[in-house]
Amino acid sequence: MARKTIEYIFDFGAPNGYLAWYPLKDIAARTDARLVVTPVFLGGMHKLTGNAPPMVRDADVKGKVAYAALEFQRFLDRHGMDKFRIHPALPFNSILPQRVLVAAGDEAERHAIVEALLPAVWERNIDSGDIEVVGRELAGAGLDAERLLAATQDAAVKAELADNTEQAVARGAFGIPTYFVDDEMWFGKERLGQLESYLADGRP
Repeated sequence: MARKTIEYIFDFGAPNGYLAWYPLKDIAARTDARLVVTPVFLGGMHKLTGNAPPMVRDADVKGKVAYAALEFQRFLDRHGMDKFRIHPALPFNSILPQRVLVAAGDEAERHAIVEALLPAVWERNIDSGDIEVVGRELAGAGLDAERLLAATQDAAVKAELADNTEQAVARGAFGIPTYFVDDEMWFGKERLGQLESYLADGRP
């Protein structure tokens, strides 16, 4: 059987993107799947789809935001994610780190960027729009911060992020985290079990 690829539609600005990343890596390892990250811009995705952050979208639905917070905490507890801290600036503009991801030289570097910036954003709550702060995090992880940050101003990098976002929406994506395997789509951290089952038996 050919090795499967999990495509992770990802943005640093989504807290559920943090929650899904670590279990998703474990699933890829258990199923011998290749994990690739496709950077998109969540703000642009929301504009294209009419979607909005859950705390905004569901603010007037009695009980829903409170239940979402309960479910969120249950996920954190189940996976031992005791370092997670909700970002005080949420929702914030994530375009700088998303362009850094696009500028990665290969998939290994892209994964290294995710590993460097995810805990910085969602455990230490850095300002992901501050180029100096992001640069320090990248350099501290042994990455070429100067090259990556310079590339965020490249027209081709900006265009690729926009194209990624439009293409993800065209394929049905409307939020983060979204995953594709064999053109089948799953959305949300709650679908990770379904995704793993598909990787095991090929049935969505």
